[in-house]
Amino acid sequence: MAGHSKWANIKHRKGRQDAKKGRIFTRIGNEITIAVRDNGPDPDSNPRLRLALKVARLNSMPGDNISRAIKKGTGENGGTAFEEITFEGYAPNGIAIIVETLTDNRRRTVPNIRATFSKYGGNLGENGSVMWNFTRKGVITIKNDGKSEDELLELVLECGGEDLQYNDDSSSIICELNAFGEVNKYLDENDIIIEETQLEYVANELLTISTLNEAKQIMKFIEKMEELDDVQNVFTNFEIDDSIISELE
Repeated sequence: MAGHSKWANIKHRKGRQDAKKGRIFTRIGNEITIAVRDNGPDPDSNPRLRLALKVARLNSMPGDNISRAIKKGTGENGGTAFEEITFEGYAPNGIAIIVETLTDNRRRTVPNIRATFSKYGGNLGENGSVMWNFTRKGVITIKNDGKSEDELLELVLECGGEDLQYNDDSSSIICELNAFGEVNKYLDENDIIIEETQLEYVANELLTISTLNEAKQIMKFIEKMEELDDVQNVFTNFEIDDSIISELE
């Protein structure tokens, strides 16, 4: 049942770097806006907004930013017309990649994504070209808080999850989409420290990268993709072999 994603620690460090740059607030704000636009400003009846607000709190997003994003979604501030565009393709070395974007200007976003694929050794594919290798799941990253892997596996069963990606300091609980709300609720009610919670495309099978040069190529590609303002999330199907992890840190 337990899985060990060697990419997880790197992904979490990258997330903290994004937060320092301030882009994460823009991305969360856009998510709040589109959630409000689609299903209204009441988080009790809008699961997507409820999740976005939770992510905002986890990232210490200022209340004023949240308020502006909500007003933008209701049209009070002349709401911007956002659309979600998902791109599929391959990073260097044949790694499958899914890029989720949220944009108010398709004519800006599409060329930027296409250029990044081309410039950094990837290939932009057609819709469905790699999606078959992924399943949409809920992923909740929690602090281990001194718990062993066995103890966290018990927690996964108790909260209604289905899998665990264990790492030394923080671990991720994977669950089905229809259990996402209940799993979050259980963890909240049992004082489990949640670091991140979102819906992700989880790879059905992982490719292991064991060559340092290949790992650096892939990581540079992902970092450049994540630096684009319209990119919300990047999902891949690779893990890095333990033998070279220390050389990448």
